[in-house]
Amino acid sequence: RPIDSGTIEKFISKIVRNLEGLGESEIPTPTVGKFIMDGLSALDKVAYVRFASVYKNFKEVKDFEQFVGYINENKS
Repeated sequence: RPIDSGTIEKFISKIVRNLEGLGESEIPTPTVGKFIMDGLSALDKVAYVRFASVYKNFKEVKDFEQFVGYINENKS
């Protein structure tokens, strides 16, 4: 994806800060996934859908269609 390395570093740093801010020694994977999903939704819609397809365990084409429909309905 055509995203400069500085932007990627900021993205990662924000996720790390958010996770550290929880003050927990162990963080469940759904929490990490949510922070990644939130960040990707603003950073790169294609990466967001790709990540979501694995994170949300899409099984069929309709899963993609519903998710993309949800994104389109919630555009700001």
